[in-house]
Amino acid sequence: MAVQMQFLLRSLIAWDLTESESALGQVYLVFGLSMLVVTPLGGVAADRLPKRAVLLFSQSIIAVTAIGMGVAVMTDTAEFWMLLLAAVGQGSSFGLLGPARTAFTRELVGRDQLGNAITLSMLSMNGTRIFAPSLAGALAGVAVIGLGKTNVLAGVFSVVSLLLMLRLPNLPATSTSKRNPFLDIADGVRYVAARRPLRRLVVSSMLVIMFGFNYVAFMPSLVEGEFGLGDGSVGLMSSASAVGAVAVFMPLAKRADSSGAKNLMILAGVGFGLGVMLLGTAPNLAVAMIITAGIGAMTNTYQSLSNTIALGMADEAHQGRVQSLMQLSFAGFGMAAAPLGILAEAIGLRPTLMIMGGIATAAMLVFVGLERIGVAGSDAAAGSLEPTAFQTVSVD
Repeated sequence: MAVQMQFLLRSLIAWDLTESESALGQVYLVFGLSMLVVTPLGGVAADRLPKRAVLLFSQSIIAVTAIGMGVAVMTDTAEFWMLLLAAVGQGSSFGLLGPARTAFTRELVGRDQLGNAITLSMLSMNGTRIFAPSLAGALAGVAVIGLGKTNVLAGVFSVVSLLLMLRLPNLPATSTSKRNPFLDIADGVRYVAARRPLRRLVVSSMLVIMFGFNYVAFMPSLVEGEFGLGDGSVGLMSSASAVGAVAVFMPLAKRADSSGAKNLMILAGVGFGLGVMLLGTAPNLAVAMIITAGIGAMTNTYQSLSNTIALGMADEAHQGRVQSLMQLSFAGFGMAAAPLGILAEAIGLRPTLMIMGGIATAAMLVFVGLERIGVAGSDAAAGSLEPTAFQTVSVD
């Protein structure tokens, strides 16, 4: 609830203060830069510290920044630099929260039901997207409540989440490394780089999310700038995305741990990119909501399966760092928002959306091509090996 409300409220506050697409991009830029810096360290923290402690600390930052920004808006002292500062705090906290949360899931349920558990976790996030953004938009549009009190309410939900986290088991860290954290970061990068399938997955995921997911940042501009509607309609459009995400929960949960999970992930990634391109042609809110529902379904499927596959490829000692590299895609999403905002002001929002979706689609098609080359190479290598009585050969 807290996270989904704040994603929308951050955009609404930026738009109300500036009425500029480039300003929307700047907020997500500093959010992304903060994640870029902190997320690798968050991966090390997830491996070297109890994950419960990491979650509690990061959740505290989210609560404080939300309440602080809400008070500033309520007292009519909010300025754009304050929003940027809040984005830095929240981006940093997500850099810590994300790797620890996902890696903790594997510790709690084990490998066999990991896909199902990741899907369930995504359901909790996307389920609240059905009504949390609508609630935030509706409350923000009520004169006696407004953006300030709504932001404080989001902070209160963060506090409630913090209290619930206290019930999590305090499991020990999975790594006993005591060396310089930056050496551990470098070790994680080498670990991924040395494994081609994992490397392809991490790089393609970064490109898909970096460019495709930025449609979320420009929802206020599309709804208010292109369609001429208000804050409540922005919330409805965000909720449409969540409805699509929740709609695929049951079939996705059944297939998340199956042998066909990777093919389903590829189809979802391509569909995600094509959906963002199609959103650039939407003539009105109703059509945009239908398209956004489809995008939500594709996004949920792609994120759930890519995270599951990445966790399945990594060993126990590198879970946090592998997830930190996967989640750098959201740092890239924040950083790409600023230049995309400038591009939208130069050529228009609709062509920019089509470019964003086109890049995401192209990234997935390149991933498919490289996967086929990799599989063909592995098959050829396997066929050329003839084990003798004195050696055992295995092909990864």
